[in-house]
Amino acid sequence: MSAAGPVAGPAPRISVVVCVHTQDRWDDILAAVASVGDQSHPAHELLLIVDHHPALLARLREHFRGAHAGASVSRAPTTPLRIMANSGPRGLSAGRNTGIAAADGEIIAFLDDDAVAERDWLRHFAAAYADPAVMAVGGRTEPVWASGRRPVWFPEEFDWVVGCTYRGLPPGKVRVRNVLGGNASFRRTAFERVGGFAVGIGRGAGRRPLGGEETELCIRIGRSLPDAVLLIDDRSVIHHRVPAGRERFGYFRSRAYAEGLSKAVVTRSVGARDGLSAERRYTTRVLPVGVLRGVRDALLRRPGGAGRAGAIVAGVAAAAAGYAWGTALSRGKPLHGTGVGEPVDGGAPVAAPAREGAAA
Repeated sequence: MSAAGPVAGPAPRISVVVCVHTQDRWDDILAAVASVGDQSHPAHELLLIVDHHPALLARLREHFRGAHAGASVSRAPTTPLRIMANSGPRGLSAGRNTGIAAADGEIIAFLDDDAVAERDWLRHFAAAYADPAVMAVGGRTEPVWASGRRPVWFPEEFDWVVGCTYRGLPPGKVRVRNVLGGNASFRRTAFERVGGFAVGIGRGAGRRPLGGEETELCIRIGRSLPDAVLLIDDRSVIHHRVPAGRERFGYFRSRAYAEGLSKAVVTRSVGARDGLSAERRYTTRVLPVGVLRGVRDALLRRPGGAGRAGAIVAGVAAAAAGYAWGTALSRGKPLHGTGVGEPVDGGAPVAAPAREGAAA
């Protein structure tokens, strides 16, 4: 925290951005919207960013009876809602950047479209920003398995594969290198200083489940603002749905491989020292303990012990292969800009994002 400590002041206005891309998640989207509207610290506004899907854009506007993009939600009148199209290239990073540019709050929070936030989610975020040094706050993401329970072979150390908080992260309210993008918030001034999410990283139009855009952004924030504090407060909880297809080992292995590809792109942008600092500790300390735990459980004839140990080894191997291949592929290729201000390689401060009052 800053040397002066938290400074009392008015509660910050928090804009919540939810990026959506498929009608297959219709019920999930409505549940996410409802959870934002039920916060103990009311959201200043909710922005639904539709990723190049005109039919979904029209359906959402019709459902909420918005005569135009700036209309308030008729079915959830406590939270003003704007529904707009992603103004950049297809993908999550550009969708988030569209939300950043349009949002009006001092704090911008991001919630996955297949997740619901607990009632005090924003309250704990808001409290952390009483310290002016805090530039980002993330929370805890709990999996909601489609089958009703965790697959017996699925190690908790790899819950990041399904977008959730994983074993190895420190508990409580702690400083971190980066927050996890599906349950995170940032101070607007951080984006004004370093730009938005890098468009060349993370999930886009391709079929492979990439990630890493929030890591790259947080490292840029730390470099540009050396006194910046980035936190995870595990009291800010969301519940993230894990569909049946992501409970399978094939997805587990594919996502681990994709993470390796993503890390190769991140390290090309920020360097291996910063880009892999947390991953080294995770790989050398957390995962070996997980393997030993699985072997112990197997020897004690507890269900899934051998499977969990094997999955950890397979996940590490897949991520390493993805990193090696991604490093080879990315040599000499430029990284896309952020879409909000300067390109990611630029070190100059950026202008404040434009605030749009109407949807595309």
